[in-house]
Amino acid sequence: MITMKEIIRDPHDTLRLKAQPVELPLNDEDRKTLHDMMDYLKRSQDDKIAEQQQLRPGVGIAAPQINISKQMIALFIKDEEGNVLLEEVLINPKIIAHSSELAYLSTGEGCLSVDEQIPGYVPRYRKVTVRSYTMDGEMVKHRFEGFEAIVAQHEIDHLNGVMFYDHINQEDPFKKVDNAVEL
Repeated sequence: MITMKEIIRDPHDTLRLKAQPVELPLNDEDRKTLHDMMDYLKRSQDDKIAEQQQLRPGVGIAAPQINISKQMIALFIKDEEGNVLLEEVLINPKIIAHSSELAYLSTGEGCLSVDEQIPGYVPRYRKVTVRSYTMDGEMVKHRFEGFEAIVAQHEIDHLNGVMFYDHINQEDPFKKVDNAVEL
């Protein structure tokens, strides 16, 4: 079971490494890791469990954040009524297409591996197509848009040793981004 204790914090070296591709078919250890990553996200979004276990809520997590330098991410996003919008694990994900239009969150981004608030807009593609593999080894393509696209890109960045704040304009963190939609 993953808790905040297992989530490594910036500036841990693993967060800046390029993660290794996962061998398919999945071995039992990688399968358990993906299950545990998704389980963390679900528990972290349950207010009662999150408070009991002192979990910081998350909508995505990448294996490097638990000190496993492999290309695996989990995404779990619910709407305001609690309906599940996205529940996916992505193995060896790669962005294969994206919109020219950008988007950013009006509140900036946060990260389970970054304890402090780092203010600023994080420009990302508004739409992305991601090719990845399922736990059964099947190649799939996902089209993400808006918030889901931002979360997917944030987690894929972790697989490339990139942190969200690397995208923030250092001279003017809240500078309006050309050709971008504020979400």
